[in-house]
Amino acid sequence: MTTRRALLAGGAALALAGRVRAARPISLRAALDAAAALPHDPGAALALLAGYDLNSLGTSAQLDLDTARAGLAIDRDIVQRFAVDPRAKGPPRNPAHAALLLRRKLGNDVDPRAAATRLEAERRRCAARADALFARLGVAGANTGARFSALWYGPRYAYPNPDAALADMNRWLAVMRPHVPALVGMVPPWCLNVAANPPTTADIAQAHFGYRTLPTPTQPGGYVPDLQRLADRPAFTLPSVVAHELLPGHMVQLPLEAAADPHPLRLDYAPGFAEGWGIYAERRVADAGLYAADPLAELGYLHWRLFRIGRALADLALHLHGLSLAEARARLVTWQGEPAYFAPFDADLARIVQEPMTRAGEMLFALAIEDGARRRTGPALARYHQVLLRDGRMRSDELARRARRV
Repeated sequence: MTTRRALLAGGAALALAGRVRAARPISLRAALDAAAALPHDPGAALALLAGYDLNSLGTSAQLDLDTARAGLAIDRDIVQRFAVDPRAKGPPRNPAHAALLLRRKLGNDVDPRAAATRLEAERRRCAARADALFARLGVAGANTGARFSALWYGPRYAYPNPDAALADMNRWLAVMRPHVPALVGMVPPWCLNVAANPPTTADIAQAHFGYRTLPTPTQPGGYVPDLQRLADRPAFTLPSVVAHELLPGHMVQLPLEAAADPHPLRLDYAPGFAEGWGIYAERRVADAGLYAADPLAELGYLHWRLFRIGRALADLALHLHGLSLAEARARLVTWQGEPAYFAPFDADLARIVQEPMTRAGEMLFALAIEDGARRRTGPALARYHQVLLRDGRMRSDELARRARRV
């Protein structure tokens, strides 16, 4: 139902757009602001961006404009075809709507069928590697998930208290920090000024855990992990958390993106890129051999990766093929055994239903980044990473274009 308040807000936004058009030429930033003020009329928002030449802009502004145009065009298609708000939560109307939502969150180059095939191939690869490590450790089970469950609650993998878990994370951070230049290239020294931190008294009182403070040139950054249920956080699962949340993951990508100051519309239409970088960072650490002497830590990494692949496959199957929640849950149990700490199976599946194509977009961003990195080493790989990090996030098709030009 359209309320009077919504009509008034829409009228004010259209009036703003009219003033913007009358006042041209205006800055791209102002035009993007005006476009963002028209969330229920993506066609009108798109028209505001028609007169700008990409070639006259800097690289960050190019990304702002290109990303906004691509996302708004898809939103216009969703509104015209399905008469729904593209930002609304809840299940899509049908598979065609779901496919558009995937393009909205990832890029115009995505093919849902090919994406599912690629994800399944990666799941099988990771499961085979995990099963080989389980065999080496003498851990038996009917499938990969059962083997993870057999390992999960072993008392020797339990931390005695949160301080011990935090100290272990910072120990792994000290291992990873000097490898950052080799893993992703040179980054500003202040990006490395990070730590796994304990919660404050206020955090504990408000049950506020699992959050980041990004580093800046003048302030250190950190990650406050949620360590309330230590029994559900076996020690071998935390090294990959360090790679993802700290270095070379979010504490490299997100601060550099903040410095590039992307427009909010770019954040809206490439939402999974940051998580994709974190997943990619986990793999960079594993592939570099930092877990070579610790097969348990590698298993922890593989469990996180199987979790993210599994929820992406579930996202596609639920919304494109009508898979039942019960069958999706059974698949996740078979693939990973135990849920991720913050994503119990039933709660995570309910969230996937309400946020279609979000989880698929995140993992597919990681695979897109990995595709661009393939067969690059040394300076060539470092240059590729700079293209990804220098100006902030981008959609998958733009990522592929820029990768080809490196």
